[in-house]
Amino acid sequence: MFISGGPCKDSLMARALSLFRPLFFMPPVGVRRAIVCRMSLDTRAREVFAAAIEAVQPDTVVHQGLQRTGDTLLVNGHSFTLRNNLHLVGFGKAVLGMAAEAERIVGDHLVRGVVSVPHGIQETLQQHGKDQMLLKEGSRIKVMEGAKHNLSDSEAQRAAECIKDLASTLTENDLLLVLISGGGSALLPAPVPPISLQEKQDVTRRLAAAGATIQELNSVRRALSLLKGGGLAHCAHPAQVVSLVLSDVIGDPLDLIASGPTVWTEVCPEEVWSVLGRYGLSTASLPASVKEVLGRSFPRWEPVGDQSDRAARVFNAVIGSNSIALESAGRRARELGFRPVVLSPGVRGDVRSVSRLYGLLAHFACSHKEPPTELPAEILKLGPETGVESWDLCRAMQVLGEGRAEGWGATCLLAGGEPTVQLTGRGCGGRNQELALRVGLELRGMELPPKGPVFLSGGTDGQDGPTEAAGAVTDAGLGEEAQTQGLDAKGFLVNNDSFTFFSRLSGGQRLLLPGLTGTNVMDVHMLLIPPIPVVVSGH
Repeated sequence: MFISGGPCKDSLMARALSLFRPLFFMPPVGVRRAIVCRMSLDTRAREVFAAAIEAVQPDTVVHQGLQRTGDTLLVNGHSFTLRNNLHLVGFGKAVLGMAAEAERIVGDHLVRGVVSVPHGIQETLQQHGKDQMLLKEGSRIKVMEGAKHNLSDSEAQRAAECIKDLASTLTENDLLLVLISGGGSALLPAPVPPISLQEKQDVTRRLAAAGATIQELNSVRRALSLLKGGGLAHCAHPAQVVSLVLSDVIGDPLDLIASGPTVWTEVCPEEVWSVLGRYGLSTASLPASVKEVLGRSFPRWEPVGDQSDRAARVFNAVIGSNSIALESAGRRARELGFRPVVLSPGVRGDVRSVSRLYGLLAHFACSHKEPPTELPAEILKLGPETGVESWDLCRAMQVLGEGRAEGWGATCLLAGGEPTVQLTGRGCGGRNQELALRVGLELRGMELPPKGPVFLSGGTDGQDGPTEAAGAVTDAGLGEEAQTQGLDAKGFLVNNDSFTFFSRLSGGQRLLLPGLTGTNVMDVHMLLIPPIPVVVSGH
């Protein structure tokens, strides 16, 4: 077996493989009785996905993260005094529900508020019967809708200006409660003059189309924005700022979620130029306004107070994340007869590498005999490309190997994150539907459910790209099913047209359509492995 990477990497890989190799040859030591469930694997996958979303509903996370005792507000062990001095702002896909719950808790001390939320969200939530996410009549919070299809627009820019104006009027006696969730960057656009909103959008859209990561996109957004990278906290100084964050970024880095409007972050022009150059945005192709802003001296604003004083006046708390969603999904999976295994909440990288990883893991888990030694080695080689640590891959393979050797029944492999798609066409779709389509092709040749695996990929916000779907559910039969119906799956992939593909395939039955969920903690990936018949080797 040859693994590239030099002697040190070879040694590390060998040590990692040795952690689980003995399990491949273990004889059955007792077959655990599988829980009987009449639901299909497809239905159970959707049930587990629903449980993940339920755990990170905005009212749930705010209720758990915002405690009140009399006129004292408690957030993660920190206390703040309420004296009719509370102001509220928010921006993001989940913020309306967060604001409704926050007003229920501290509304008697609320002076005023402004939230920037997605276009049409109030009507949509009302249609879905989610009244608990809507503000009550007579609320002191102004709701401003914008950013249709998750793209900044003039409505979102007006909302950002209102939020900036509110924050700028506060004094040291005021408390500003900031609610932040996924989609916050698009809903808080305030370009640094003379950059226009269209010019800023053009730059970020070109970066996204070239495959830039969310971290790289946010580093550029901060440099071109008045409110990101601590700009909102700067406007609110010297008021006390408390932000509650529903994270949609891998690792929950506060400076990257919604581009960190309440996190003091220095902008490094060299880093921004590096990102632009990495994805082919040359100086000549940039608007003159962008070049002017990036050519200015930094910092972007005059310092207010010393560094320790600024830090003391801002408190940020992550109250919801992908990890919390995966924990809840795991509990539901166990109730439905699966042994849950969380691979990682930080899957990233090109969707092609991620789909290959899940395909290999499915083949590894569903093998009726001991897998060839090159299979786990190939899985481990994909770790760096997909953001999954070698240790996590080894741990997952160990559990999957034990499940096969001991015949304990079905397994649910869970992961989360945010892979990227490099656009090559003009089709309609999103990363979850494309990932599901690619994994379906990777599974070709395996058994069909209920004897074969099922894969689900879904965005927790219920919107995968500019489509009505959150993602899709697939299995080994996808390729043949498409061929029978005259659909060229690979052609749809070349055109990034996964939504059209799944819409036409069997009347759209494989699409995941939960509707707008009101929350957002990136994506949930799920590989359901059915019980594999025990085969005793001759060793």
